[in-house]
Amino acid sequence: MASIAFADVLESVREAGTSHISATGVADAFGLQYQDLATLAGVHRNTLRTHPESPRLQAALRDLMRVLSAATAVQPNTARALFMVKNEPIPAFRHKTLLQLVQEGRTDDAIDYLESISTGFTG
Repeated sequence: MASIAFADVLESVREAGTSHISATGVADAFGLQYQDLATLAGVHRNTLRTHPESPRLQAALRDLMRVLSAATAVQPNTARALFMVKNEPIPAFRHKTLLQLVQEGRTDDAIDYLESISTGFTG
């Protein structure tokens, strides 16, 4: 995935024939188990399959894609940006990852952090 641009990842997670984001596509892109994605979104695991249009699920998927978009501004290598979102502990957030911030409903904080990094702030 190293040579795939964010726009290509975004297109790859689009639910064919709809304006929805594919939960399974996002899980695959981020390397998440479906149960973990459901937990992150605050929905039952079956919702990913039976009600992929769920507003709560779609909002969580959009938040993940927003954070990935911001992460690719910091790290243009999409594979590395995905790794950063999932695994890099951030001291300013008590060593939580960006993915954990999204799960806590702190997507804007995650994006603000990434934007500050992309402009050169290091603190």
